[in-house]
Amino acid sequence: MVAGGFGVGKTTFIGSVSEVKPLRMEEPITQASVGVDDLRGTPHKTTTTVAMDFGRIHIAGGRIALYLFGLPGQSRFRPLWEDLAEGALGCLVLADTRNLDASHDALGLLDSGGVPYAVAINAFPDAPSYPEAELRQALALEPFTPLTVCDARNRTSSLHALITLTEYLSERRSADPLEPRR
Repeated sequence: MVAGGFGVGKTTFIGSVSEVKPLRMEEPITQASVGVDDLRGTPHKTTTTVAMDFGRIHIAGGRIALYLFGLPGQSRFRPLWEDLAEGALGCLVLADTRNLDASHDALGLLDSGGVPYAVAINAFPDAPSYPEAELRQALALEPFTPLTVCDARNRTSSLHALITLTEYLSERRSADPLEPRR
C-alpha cells in the first residue's frame, strides 16, 4: 500500500514507478469539498482519489512483483483503508513536511492493524527540510521504522523508497516469520 495525507503525492508516486498504466480512480474536486479537504499545500489540485490507485512493478531482477494500492488521503475513506490493509504485507507512507500532521491518520491505522511500514518524505520543492531526529519525533516513529526521502515525480527516487520498504519487510520476515493477521 501507499498511504499518506491528502495531496501528498501518492497518485504521482504510483504513476512514476508502475510498469503498467496505473488505474486511477479520481474525480474532480467539487464545491462540496470546501471546508472538508485542505487545499492549502496544493492550491492547484483539481482532482482527488476517491477509491484507490493501482500499479504494479517488479523488483529484484523480476523475482518480486509489488502490487501497489494507493489509498485516498482523506480520513472519511477509512473503511476502504481498512479493507485494503487486510492482507497487506506492508505500506509506504508518504509524508509532506509542510503538513506532517496529515500523516497521523494513516500511521495510526497501520499501527493499530499491525501493518509494517516505512515512511518516505516527499521532497516538494517549496517544503522545508528538517533533521531526521525532528521528523521521527514529529511523526512519532519507532527507532526501527525506516525513514527516507523521495521525489514522487522521479522514478529512480520512488524506486529507492520502495526498496527501503521491501528490505525492511524482508528483514522483519527473516527475524520473525509473518503470522497471519486476525
